[in-house]
Amino acid sequence: MTRFGYTLMTEQSGPRELVKYAVAAETAGFDFEVSSDHYSPWLTEQGHAPYAWTTLGAVAHATERVDLMTYVTCPTLRYHPAVVAQKAATLQILAEGRFTLGLGSGENLNEHVVGAGWPAIGQRQEMLVEAVEIIRALHTGELVDYRGSHFDVESARIWDLPEEGVDIGVAVAGERGMEALAPLADHLIATEPRADLIEGWNAVDGAPTIGSGGTRAVGQIPICWGPDEEAATKLAHEQFRWFAGGWKVNSDLPTPAGFSGATQFVRPEDVADSIPCGPDLDRIVESVSAFWEAGFTDIALVQVGDALQEQFLTDAAVPLLDKLRAAAPSS
Repeated sequence: MTRFGYTLMTEQSGPRELVKYAVAAETAGFDFEVSSDHYSPWLTEQGHAPYAWTTLGAVAHATERVDLMTYVTCPTLRYHPAVVAQKAATLQILAEGRFTLGLGSGENLNEHVVGAGWPAIGQRQEMLVEAVEIIRALHTGELVDYRGSHFDVESARIWDLPEEGVDIGVAVAGERGMEALAPLADHLIATEPRADLIEGWNAVDGAPTIGSGGTRAVGQIPICWGPDEEAATKLAHEQFRWFAGGWKVNSDLPTPAGFSGATQFVRPEDVADSIPCGPDLDRIVESVSAFWEAGFTDIALVQVGDALQEQFLTDAAVPLLDKLRAAAPSS
């Protein structure tokens, strides 16, 4: 069965609002909730960047049923992987087994702030491999010493561990990263509805097979539901025009000002071409369907803009979920 999630977009809402939206999304019937993990918003117009892990701790206590996930945390620059291992274990205890640790190689926007520079993609992937190895080792509860090319760990142990452990999802977009990371992960994370990603993952020796044994392929898609299509398009352009750059660009720009400059010629109609805007739920379903047609098992929706969150969750989420579940594969 295809599962549908709600995105806690830390770039566009404050922490108290995010917790409120998380509860409302659970009430509306979403299967899971994912949280971005940002130090800066993409654009100054978004205006927020609360600490994702504090917010998720509150969400874990405020909700009862929905699965939770970071989408995604970079465990290599802003955070040392040993620290990520500790906070993921703690969050899993608070969530009583509902948490999945989503990891990726990060974006310059969030990672440059600690002054460690921004490595090339090959080095970032090497760092991510070492980070996953460290996190896995620490989640055994054993005393860990690790010497790698990028990280060292000395006599570290996680003292509070969840009985069920912590599943790890890894964001991948290319063959090189997939071959290195798929055997270390439990789930695939991707931002594009590409069947070749599912096929490539399943072809990697040692990778868990998507579609069997609980292994998931988790995608994400922005939407901008609103009662007025023109107003929704305007909001999507204001808040999400950075999305038009694609991830190869988005991973390298360092500041919201850089994203503002890079997207100054993006028009509202350009944004509307890639993000369904307005009240038409069938149009949203059509856009989301690209993910399940590509083989994704889990799809998280991003409702663009803080201004429409409450109305979306109150007025549109339930009928939209009904339509999505009626259209999506049931097995």
